[in-house]
Amino acid sequence: VQLVESGGGLAQPGASIRLSCTVSEDTFMSDIMAWFRQPPLKERVFVASINRSGGTRYYADSVKGRFTISRDNAKSTMYLQMDNLEPDDTAIYYCASRAGSGWFTRVYEFANWGQGTQVTVSS
Repeated sequence: VQLVESGGGLAQPGASIRLSCTVSEDTFMSDIMAWFRQPPLKERVFVASINRSGGTRYYADSVKGRFTISRDNAKSTMYLQMDNLEPDDTAIYYCASRAGSGWFTRVYEFANWGQGTQVTVSS
């Protein structure tokens, strides 16, 4: 089981960044894939999730309308398109996976995690 995030970096407010999460094949067919983030000195929190088919997506209120989660099963990759970035989006972003169906937003509900990628939004 291996999840590897990439695409983080420094961006100005209002800019865009796309994160990727590449997953080992046997893991990518996990039912639920998700993004979490951990701001400096704060707890890790839910950002967005997507089911296997991509037909069901959930977002945290703080990112609705600005972030888009997607997945390409043929490439074993999940994405997070982040538009109109704000300084409060600064965090380490983690991808995660789990089996089952439903709406899962808690850290303990996900079995597999990547190592994280830093996103910093600053002028």
